Amino acid sequence: MTDRPDLSNLPSYRQPRRSVFSARKVALMASVVAGLGAAVYGFSPSTSPADLFSSPAHAQVNNEVRKVERPVGFADIVERVKPSVISVKVNIKEKTASNDDGDDSSSPFQPGSPMERFFRRFGGPDGFPGMKGGRGRVVQGQGSGFFISADGYAVTNNHVVDGADKVEVTTDDGKSYTAKVIGTDQRTDLALIKVEGSSNFPFAKLADSKPRIGDWVLAVGNPFGLGGTVTAGIVSASGRDIGNGPYDDFIQIDAPVNKGNSGGPAFDTNGEVMGVNTAIYSPSGGSVGIAFSIPASTVKSVVAQLKDKGSVSRGWIGVQIQPVTSDIADSLGMKKAEGALVAEPQANGPAAKAGIESGDVITSVNGESVKDARELARTIGGMAPGATVKLNVLHKGQDKVVNLTLGQLPNTVEAKADNDNDSGKGASRGTDVPKLGMTVAPANSVAGAGKEGVVVTQVDPKSAAAERGFKEGDVILEVGGKSVATAGEVRDAINTARTDNKNSVLMRVKSGGQSRFVAVPIAKS
Repeated sequence: MTDRPDLSNLPSYRQPRRSVFSARKVALMASVVAGLGAAVYGFSPSTSPADLFSSPAHAQVNNEVRKVERPVGFADIVERVKPSVISVKVNIKEKTASNDDGDDSSSPFQPGSPMERFFRRFGGPDGFPGMKGGRGRVVQGQGSGFFISADGYAVTNNHVVDGADKVEVTTDDGKSYTAKVIGTDQRTDLALIKVEGSSNFPFAKLADSKPRIGDWVLAVGNPFGLGGTVTAGIVSASGRDIGNGPYDDFIQIDAPVNKGNSGGPAFDTNGEVMGVNTAIYSPSGGSVGIAFSIPASTVKSVVAQLKDKGSVSRGWIGVQIQPVTSDIADSLGMKKAEGALVAEPQANGPAAKAGIESGDVITSVNGESVKDARELARTIGGMAPGATVKLNVLHKGQDKVVNLTLGQLPNTVEAKADNDNDSGKGASRGTDVPKLGMTVAPANSVAGAGKEGVVVTQVDPKSAAAERGFKEGDVILEVGGKSVATAGEVRDAINTARTDNKNSVLMRVKSGGQSRFVAVPIAKS
């Protein structure tokens, strides 16, 4: 055997350190790791540390970890889907641009509405960044879109191409093509365009399943014409109502979606389109990381009709509806605040012909429960005109079934309440209604108020009536389900509700040409 050299005299020599962990300690630690992986495996003193870390128990731990692994980036997905996203540029003649003071007279939202105050379209010629032009000149707008078929059909927002004289798209590889608008749908803010010049465009697939809260989402678009951009976030809510109309059913995505991304897709991690981006929550005008997308299920339904006939036909029953609040439910003797309250059936509409009356609550459609008024609007709107439906209705405290044939939703903008109604001008002072903080007078004694009901002539700004939105000129038609024509009849109806131990009394009120129900709290004594 060869003698080992003596290195102890060398200056740099150090006595070998004992391992911090002895073989026995390593074995014990390894046994703990294995035990955590699967308690059914035992430990043998003869098993080496290396054997433990290749044991079935450890393999099981690794497999479980692999199952919950998540990608650290989205590059592979983006590389696959980005070529399907396009930039959409439009020219619109004779359109009035924004005023110098920032007041956009062409805003598609009602003044003072949540959309006007807090939400912003992020693209298109609607007075936001990306628009060029002036009063009486050609306006240029820009948004985003994406191909849904190889032959050039593409989806974008209605507000991007609405009224466009010329539409031009630029693909991800920088090529430009002309496009024509096949059809638009203002109610869902969707549009279908056809791009000419190729039959082999890269296209995206609309997702078949609904996204779950917490799913990853990638927003791809072309903000400000700078080229394609990608932002990432998560799905934070679904079924959002942002005050844009009766068919609101938006996916909320918490991602910094940029202006100019209107009409752009929101992809899931399978590379499928879960929604079409249409609005951002923007108190300051810039992105705060909250955006709203039209669900893929809605896009499929609307696009299919636009491709077939250039427009969308929706079922219609002809009723003005409102939500059932807890106060209204209490007034009607309902256990739950569910369903859609009929404020007024439209004359000669399917509902009126079938016997549905003001004050009825529609609780289900074809056996499917109706959660609220928006759900009823979406359910009926998703059906074809001419279809027969069965409605379950709560009528004066009794359940009844109504069968009717759907009409076609008129292609007109829904009437809006007029907050400047002045029909109460010139009215007499009227008679006080105790505990409510308002005075009323017979409608037939006030010019322009009609012959039915009582007119509100004065409202105490600190009263329960003011809190519920009553104003001078409103006409109260019913109280507690009974028609009223005098202040005395209003008081009697309130006393009846109090005797029946109701916490509130339901009033049918006509304001600005529209009817609505208002639940007003009443005192017990």
